[in-house]
Order: sequence, then C-alpha cells, then structure tokens
Amino acid sequence: MKNVLKIIGVLVLAFIGYVVYMLINPVSPKETVSYSSENANFEVVYSRPFKKDRLIFGSEEDGALVPFGKYWRTGANAATTFETKSDVLFNGEKLRAGKYALYTFPYEDSWTVALSSKSDVFFAVSKPDSKLDVLKTSVKVKLVESSLEQFTVEFSQDSSVVNMNLMWDKTSLSIPLQ
Repeated sequence: MKNVLKIIGVLVLAFIGYVVYMLINPVSPKETVSYSSENANFEVVYSRPFKKDRLIFGSEEDGALVPFGKYWRTGANAATTFETKSDVLFNGEKLRAGKYALYTFPYEDSWTVALSSKSDVFFAVSKPDSKLDVLKTSVKVKLVESSLEQFTVEFSQDSSVVNMNLMWDKTSLSIPLQ
C-alpha cells in the first residue's frame, strides 16, 4: 500500500512540475501589443504559435492547422483580447470602449472577425456563444510573398487611421481603427 501511495505521489509531483514548466516556458509565448496616442489607446493580448513547417491556412482535408471557415481563437492558449479605452470605429463599425475576446473565421479571400463581450476565456477551444458578440465584420486578406514563422499582431498608422495587423505564414489582414 505504501508503494502505491509513493507512486501516486511521484506522479502527482511530476504532473505539477510539468504544468509549472509549461506556464513558465509556453510553446506559444504570450505577447501584449499596444498603440497609444492622444486620441486612442488599444491593446491586444494574445499567444504566438509557430508555423513549424505546418500548413497554417487551408482546407481541413489538407490538414491545415487553421481550416478555412472554422472558428479560430486567433492565437493559442487563452482567448485573444482586444481592448480600447474609448469608442472607436472597428473596420467602419461602431465599437464601445471595453475589453473583448477577438476571434476569427478565416477564409481564402476574407476573414470574419468577431468581438465577444466575454473576454476572459482560458483555453478558448470551443466556439464562443455568438449571442455575446458585440461586433462581427469581414476583412479582406492580403497574401504576401515571404512566410512569417510566428503569428504576429501589430499596430501601424496610415494618416488618420490606425491599423491592427494580423499576420502569419503568407497571410496578412489589416483592420482599420478610427
């Protein structure tokens, strides 16, 4: 009986050690990007998966990591969040100040980008409740020549418009924020 308890104790300690290691050294590291000006403050918190010689976007039949037309939490690990300190036009649609879960449905030519009022979702594996969506919009995809190894979100400014850029592999899309 004592040997069984020792084995169970060792297994529990090994599991706890593994969980702690994964929290300290995640496969897809957590990143926070922000944009700040006198008129706007935006922040995105997301995890950055790597390509690792995988097919990223494509058909489910071809084994794509992110199949066309399927829910994607737009990153890895916990849900990606988008926060704005003031009301904004998000791809031309009104969005109130707040913190939102950002998720997408990628397609070959455009993506459906959705913002949900339920922002604190850990391991957002299942499709969110669309009744909680405060905004859903379509954004055109731009294909680029060089492949980007790690999923990246960044902000750029083009005259009076701030763009939130989502980029991975040979796919890029820019969401205008005004």
